[in-house]
Amino acid sequence: MSAFLLILSAPSGGGKTTIAHALLERRADLGFSISATTRPARPGEQDGVDYHFLSNEEFLERVTAGDFLESAEYGGHLYGTLESEVDRVLAEGRHVVLDIEVQGAEQTRQRRDDVVSIFILPPSAEVLLSRLKRRGADDRESLSRRLIQADTELQQAATYDYVVVNDDLEEAVAAVETIIDSEGRRTPRRADLTETIDTLRAALAIKASELES
Repeated sequence: MSAFLLILSAPSGGGKTTIAHALLERRADLGFSISATTRPARPGEQDGVDYHFLSNEEFLERVTAGDFLESAEYGGHLYGTLESEVDRVLAEGRHVVLDIEVQGAEQTRQRRDDVVSIFILPPSAEVLLSRLKRRGADDRESLSRRLIQADTELQQAATYDYVVVNDDLEEAVAAVETIIDSEGRRTPRRADLTETIDTLRAALAIKASELES
């Protein structure tokens, strides 16, 4: 089975990061791509564990150098996926979990075809707002901006391969696991499939020619 990139996107407070962490705790076939960001670390977050925390200048320098698979601005800060992070996980033979926003997801899907994208939906606006409030890091104005941004992101949900509603966390994680297992068995995920078929076709052509001679 060939490893692929698993994109998880959701509005802020949708639960994609919680789902990603739950998946990583359960499955040895998954590896996490640690994103880079210019936003300040939240209490308890560690550099190189939760994010690679970069200054604006360093982030933009690395964009110019071509270090990023994708990058985007979200909530006044820059976020991005380093190519080196993706390569590290793929080299281990594991699927790469990408916890990224819709802008970055679209860039990734345009650049690579080994991608499975899942949009995580909150069950309601009330639940989403409640989750954002529990973080305690945003004032009313910031919460309003996040809800407006969520509306914009929801318009892109239909472009994803799958949509999972995160009402019950356990059920949402199980749904994503089912998708991973199903996608891993799909023949298009075999990187060598085209070459294998071409080789077989060439051999069949030779055999057919021999039978006609």
